Amino acid sequence: MKKLSLLGATGSIGRQTLDVIREHREEFSLAAFSAGRNIEETRKIIREFQPALVAVARQEDADKLKSEFPFLQIMHGEEGLVETAVFQQADMLVNAVLGSIGLRPTLQAIEAGKTVAIANKETLVTAGHLVMEAAEKHHVDLLPVDSEHSAIFQCLQGEQEKNIERLILTASGGSFRDRTREELKNVTVQEALNHPNWSMGAKITIDSATMMNKGLEVIEAHWLFHLPYEQIDVILHRESIIHSMVEFQDSSVIAQLGTPDMRVPIQYALSYPDRLPLPSARRLNLLEAGKLHFERMDQERFRMLALAYRAGKAGGTVPTVLNAANEAAVAAFLDGRITFLQIDEMVERALERHESIAQPDLETIQQTDKETRNFVHSLL
Repeated sequence: MKKLSLLGATGSIGRQTLDVIREHREEFSLAAFSAGRNIEETRKIIREFQPALVAVARQEDADKLKSEFPFLQIMHGEEGLVETAVFQQADMLVNAVLGSIGLRPTLQAIEAGKTVAIANKETLVTAGHLVMEAAEKHHVDLLPVDSEHSAIFQCLQGEQEKNIERLILTASGGSFRDRTREELKNVTVQEALNHPNWSMGAKITIDSATMMNKGLEVIEAHWLFHLPYEQIDVILHRESIIHSMVEFQDSSVIAQLGTPDMRVPIQYALSYPDRLPLPSARRLNLLEAGKLHFERMDQERFRMLALAYRAGKAGGTVPTVLNAANEAAVAAFLDGRITFLQIDEMVERALERHESIAQPDLETIQQTDKETRNFVHSLL
């Protein structure tokens, strides 16, 4: 049985990871998990899965849980995240936490020799060079959970990296794929959260609407698959049936298809290199789908995608600025403090003012992240 540590258990990916564990209790168990401030949900997870360690965001919540579950080791804050990530009883870390806060726990887990299933794309965006260097040094497998990167990973099984011509990431287009920028001026938060294909958390749904999510995935793909940005393309694919493709030197293209269900890539990462049944998943019926549509991505319309390519190619601390500014701006939009189109305006202003630092260490990355968030907050 594979014992798991799970960061972000009450989020969208975390909840679906728990679904996979429920489907295969003979294969997986939950040794430790972290949650944020959803304490009622945390209690339910504790009662159902009986972990040995739990971490929450606030000390007062940790104190409450200690009185209710005296047999448990309960921690809080960033140290709690790290202790969950490196928990000795666990064989694998599933990093499903949201934002750059997942960086330090990931690095610590790699140093502890844990296999890492990574859904926390911000970790690779802000510090891809540090994460990949650490994984290589400690001979740790970094398994992608994002549907696009899982698709590429699956397409590459049995293939040689030297034969790759390009990676093709597919994008649904998000909530506003059929609207012009002029039509986006007065869109509401609720409209932006109405994704046509996927059920996701609020932040990633907004990122999908701005196309920042795809931009972050481009940077993530650069690090995971060791390819220059010139060999990573994005196309709009409305149905979200082809999750991504790999083109090889001989002109062959291999694609991974399936219905939109995040439990499939989550389970593949957990069971790799094996595959397990997933009876509750809806099977793909191409006759029912009928047609698949593809369109060129307009980077003038989806400016965040262009900004992400620009940041990724610049390297150094620039991707850290991209991610931090976006996180702060999206939070402001969700709070009703800025308009939808002001998200990319703030990100671009943060990028324009920043002087890049090449090959930053962890301390420099964390300081850049903090300074960028402060700058965006000053704009508010």
